[in-house]
Amino acid sequence: MSELINNRDSRATIRWKLLTSASALALTAYVSISVANAEDADRPLLWIELGGQMENVSGQGEIFAPPFLAANPNSPVLGPVTPLQAQKPPKFGFGEEGKISFQPEDSDWIFSAAIRYGKSSNAREVQHQTSRPHVSGFNPNVTAIADFSDTMARHQETHAIVDFSAGKDVGLGVLGKDGSSALSLGVRIAQFTSKADSDLRARPDLRIKYYAYPGHPFQLKYFHTYHAMIHAVRGFHGIGPTLSWNGSVPFVGNQQDGELTFDWGANAAILFGKQKARVRHQQSAHYDNWKFLAAQSPYRSVYHHSGGHTNVRSVTVPNVGGFAGISYRYANAKISLGYRADVFFGAMDTGIDAVKKSNAAFNGPFASISVGIGD
Repeated sequence: MSELINNRDSRATIRWKLLTSASALALTAYVSISVANAEDADRPLLWIELGGQMENVSGQGEIFAPPFLAANPNSPVLGPVTPLQAQKPPKFGFGEEGKISFQPEDSDWIFSAAIRYGKSSNAREVQHQTSRPHVSGFNPNVTAIADFSDTMARHQETHAIVDFSAGKDVGLGVLGKDGSSALSLGVRIAQFTSKADSDLRARPDLRIKYYAYPGHPFQLKYFHTYHAMIHAVRGFHGIGPTLSWNGSVPFVGNQQDGELTFDWGANAAILFGKQKARVRHQQSAHYDNWKFLAAQSPYRSVYHHSGGHTNVRSVTVPNVGGFAGISYRYANAKISLGYRADVFFGAMDTGIDAVKKSNAAFNGPFASISVGIGD
């Protein structure tokens, strides 16, 4: 079943990439022809922008908390970095962005295509153990660590946002004669994926009791051992209409000698798509009790169960975002720094045993450089 889902996801991803590539090539070809016939333009007809961002990413999934953690709150081997903390996904993701904007000569219309892609991943292993050894009561040459815990966790996240838009420079008077303001309508495509694997093992409560036996005292041990693991794959992909407003106001300098501008933008979209989640986990506990030496198997199972859920459903996801920043523009080049945020409401299913709708959000600083072509 998982292979079938993976194959379907792969085919959908390939179709999406082909659509994006074809659209970008068509736009590039159209722009190239237009630029070749526009040598007398008094401003760049084409802007190419490349940049990167560091984003705080949320909506990757709940932290797996097996019951033995709550049953042993004071065990020294479950801290100072707890198994819950060890499972936290990376807080920030790093990505790239690119944008092509075209404004025909003697026209207020602006056509653009943009893509943002980001990813984050980590792999962490946290081990704790006591310094006190446990010596076998029947063979003093056999020793082991009394208590221990071992947590291994891996996370991987990717997100991609593609925009195609057509807008008009509305030239609001409040921005001054050199300010710009554009309202745009278009299509937004978004795809998010998140994968997590965790393995938790612990013996947090070993106790030793000594018994006097005629001529040979011995010790008996009592302890629990726990093992828990989880595998989770989550995702969302959708497409829908988008509305955006971008503006820029110069406040220092001029276009000939270089100027500083304050830039801002706001966007809203409604995306229609698929939300997917496949979560599987297992938990087991055993208890070792040597109180009765005649018992043939003092090591007995306390519990062993599994859980999780599978979710594939159609969803409607509202999206709002915006940015603010400062740019330095000289001739046909521009350098920009700013802060951007995008929130996709209810896009991800972050639950473990049941569906739980959560927001996918990306926010953080960005930097970009733009070059104008076709003066």
